[in-house]
Amino acid sequence: MRRVFEEELNDLHIRFFQMGKGVNEAVYKSVKAFVNHDKELAKEVIIGDSVINKYEVDLENRCFELIALQQPVTTDLRKIVTIMKASADLERMGDHAVSIAKSTIRVKGNKRDYEIEAQIAEMSEKVKVMVQDVLDAYVVSDADKAEKVALSDVAVDDDFRKIYQACIRQMKADPEIVLGASDYMLVAGFIERIGDYVTNICEWIIYLDTGKMTELNTNNKNDRLFKGQ
Repeated sequence: MRRVFEEELNDLHIRFFQMGKGVNEAVYKSVKAFVNHDKELAKEVIIGDSVINKYEVDLENRCFELIALQQPVTTDLRKIVTIMKASADLERMGDHAVSIAKSTIRVKGNKRDYEIEAQIAEMSEKVKVMVQDVLDAYVVSDADKAEKVALSDVAVDDDFRKIYQACIRQMKADPEIVLGASDYMLVAGFIERIGDYVTNICEWIIYLDTGKMTELNTNNKNDRLFKGQ
């Protein structure tokens, strides 16, 4: 029975990692589609979200089955809880990728600001690295690496603040860019939230390794943003 349980638990790990890779690809494609105004690529992200959703539902069901049938305790239970919680965060990250893709489809000839678009692309690249790094940390239950990944979110928050403020300046200076800048702010916000969900997963990795719940990056971002700090 123990061998069967370990095989099923290992299968959960593999499926979670595969889901994470799919989410990372969706995030990358959604931002690429937005910056390049590639509506076909955006549609691909939207269609592909159903696969991510199925992964999340499947993982949740398998986790519940293991808990009900095997009644795991201590470390094994932490592993299952981590997968359940972290997969939910991955699913939400996929939803934000869809929101970015929908912004791409919604745009119709709005005036563009290539400098801000470059900032958005750079911000998304940082998040892409965060997603890959947190998946790597998860595979080996590396709490120290997870904590370092979470610290990377500070730079993402800073990028969001800079993009937000740049959009406000451009909207004041040029009324024709109001619609486009509004989309830039939305997309940057979606990317920032993806970084927050990566931080959540980092917290679950620390829980998996130590059995303790730790809150990372608890600073009030909105207050800092609107105070211009």
